[in-house]
Amino acid sequence: MPNTVPSWLSGALKGTGPGDGRLTVARLADERTLGRGGFALTSPAFGDGEALDPCFTADEEDAVAPPLEWSAPPPGTQELALVVEDADAGEEPACHWLVWGLAGQRGKLLEGEVPPRVGKNAHRNSEWLLPEPPPEDEAHRYVFQLFALDLPLTLMPGASREDLVKTMENHVVAAAVLTGKYKRQPEDAGEGAWDEDDFV
Repeated sequence: MPNTVPSWLSGALKGTGPGDGRLTVARLADERTLGRGGFALTSPAFGDGEALDPCFTADEEDAVAPPLEWSAPPPGTQELALVVEDADAGEEPACHWLVWGLAGQRGKLLEGEVPPRVGKNAHRNSEWLLPEPPPEDEAHRYVFQLFALDLPLTLMPGASREDLVKTMENHVVAAAVLTGKYKRQPEDAGEGAWDEDDFV
């Protein structure tokens, strides 16, 4: 699959990286379905393109998935599915979360809430894969991609990203994206050593 980033997607992503063209949204959505009918994904914990708090990452004990909220999808939506990928992990984005079984209406996932169905992430675990980019890297972009589908999915929990993507193909009626960024802190950074510049 080519790594060309379609113009309708590049404008919605915060920043650019080698894996943008291989994000799930680039494969399943298009100019018509992205943001269709005002469909939008937000989080009370971070704005689009802003930094993730360490409490959602591998840098903090007892870390959990961030809270998410979404507006009402287009009429006829049967189910929602969520895919979260690290767009800066390389030419192939790393999968951090696969979620489906979400009701096809306006809704939310609370901080740390266990979703109805979860598939395997890049580490082959069925859970939120805590962001842990290499300390020497610039901030990585974690792209939360929400898909409104015109049919209920029959996948069993623990399915792979490829299984989920194949099942969703030709059934996406709307899509929304939200980007959170994260840069690792030096291990010797003491308490109170956080610097806003580190989150750019």
